[in-house]
Amino acid sequence: MKEKSFEREKELLEAALDEFIAKSYEEASLNNIIKNARISKGTFYYHFKDKQSLYLYLLEHSVKTKWEFINNSIKGYIKSDEERDIFENFKLQARIGAKFATIFPKYHMLSRMFTKEKGNKIYEVAKDVLGKDKDELLEEMIYDAVDKENFRKELPKDFIVKIIRHLFTNFYEIFNTEEDFKLEIMLRNLDNYVDFMKYGLGK
Repeated sequence: MKEKSFEREKELLEAALDEFIAKSYEEASLNNIIKNARISKGTFYYHFKDKQSLYLYLLEHSVKTKWEFINNSIKGYIKSDEERDIFENFKLQARIGAKFATIFPKYHMLSRMFTKEKGNKIYEVAKDVLGKDKDELLEEMIYDAVDKENFRKELPKDFIVKIIRHLFTNFYEIFNTEEDFKLEIMLRNLDNYVDFMKYGLGK
């Protein structure tokens, strides 16, 4: 893993981001990254063990940047987490996430590409490095909301988890035009999407 900063670190990370958001992990070429960063192989291997260590470093850095952005953004909201129901939390997180995507588009694209790695070895390796999987966090959030009676009582927990997970996983499969990625339209689509969940599943 990276030990210390170096002269063309920014160029290397930019070249790596460009490669990893354009191709799957297996298809991404370390030679292309090194060439586009205009560094020697010796410089690269002094700071990173291999392609995997570079990829994991980028994922960790993007996740850290996103959580810092979310935590700083959420401080401006009056209601506490306990005062909001799960649908309000979804909307709040979606709004912050959408803003993050417009400010850090490459990190957003890296995250989307990473979700496509599910089922591949690199996904499991990265999941261990990054900690809790998004699915586990979402499941905990839903179970907590069930205990608070945010959903209809007759709906089983597993059913709610599967439906909401599917809806979130496939959001960008539904809204994927260039127009959909404009912040105002993205926020409107996210609000409508959560409202659809609420009035289909909520009390």
